Amino acid sequence: MRWKQRPEGSNWGDFGADDQLGRTNLIGPEQVRKGAAEVREGLSYCLSLPLDYPGGNALNVRRHPPRLRPTRRDDVDYLNFPLGHVYPGASDVLSDDQVLLSLQYSTQWDSFAHVGSLFDAQGTGTPQVTYYNGYQGHHHILGPFDYGLPQRGDDGAPARMRPVCCAGRPADASVAKALGIENLAVKGMQGRAVLLDLARVFGTDFQDIGFAQLMHAMQECKVVIEPGDMLLLRTGFAELVMEMAGAPDAQRLHHSCAALDGSDAQLLQWIADSGISALVADNYAVERHPPARVPTDGSPYAVLPLHELCLFKLGIPLGELWYLKELADKLHELGRTRFLLTAPPLRLPGAVGSPVTPIATL
Repeated sequence: MRWKQRPEGSNWGDFGADDQLGRTNLIGPEQVRKGAAEVREGLSYCLSLPLDYPGGNALNVRRHPPRLRPTRRDDVDYLNFPLGHVYPGASDVLSDDQVLLSLQYSTQWDSFAHVGSLFDAQGTGTPQVTYYNGYQGHHHILGPFDYGLPQRGDDGAPARMRPVCCAGRPADASVAKALGIENLAVKGMQGRAVLLDLARVFGTDFQDIGFAQLMHAMQECKVVIEPGDMLLLRTGFAELVMEMAGAPDAQRLHHSCAALDGSDAQLLQWIADSGISALVADNYAVERHPPARVPTDGSPYAVLPLHELCLFKLGIPLGELWYLKELADKLHELGRTRFLLTAPPLRLPGAVGSPVTPIATL
């Protein structure tokens, strides 16, 4: 077995020893029927930003906008290419392209291979790189280097990393042999979803949303959550991204709109108890990042505690940077909060995240 002990508050093994779907197991035929029952007006809404938004790399310096290029053959770019150059007399003109894409640059799903934890799953006293349901870094989730366990220098600061090249892998390769995003693609990610409009309740000022604020908003919006529902949170952040038209102002982006307070233990417990099958927001990371409060006594902690809970402990996929304004406005007009959501990621084996073009149907 991959693990002898599981993290406190996790559901490892509850859906089977080899489970890779987590709480999306709760999206079964009944949830699809419940979602379909919400289709009354026959209206569809695209919940994706343009995938070249936000623009630049103001949100995350590691993630860059997509780059489109023509496909090539014999050093020839196949864009506006007359096929008569290959087939004498042919009248066809061919355009064919490819993309270099950071999979979590824009509207996205996080897979369970996106965030793990240093955890002692074997009970040996030594933590290892571990992901949901005990899947292991460097065995199931592969990258070119093993960075070892973090060490501190004499001054208490992180010591210099000494990465070790993982034999048998190209220097720039990565693959999730387990927990890859393709599992959610095959699942389909279609069922009943519920929108909670935080921006309508609290406005779009920079603020953290804890358990008390979340309950207040649910009461104000008359939102009811049932096990298996996918929960979407509107903060207004994606609307701000759209207003910036591909030229984001980092200062404004990092100091606007609401985000969940991942340090609120009561909020995390509610997420665990609620039975939601997925958690989505229109902001950068669902939770506040970087966190406002971290331990000062040197004890281990998660920089992304909500990610740790959802992706590592419970198997709840996270959606980020979804565009929710038109859907939110129409639901408010209709006095509704529920709808059918269809949001499969790319069926790209081994990827740890994926762009998505979600569709809400009313």
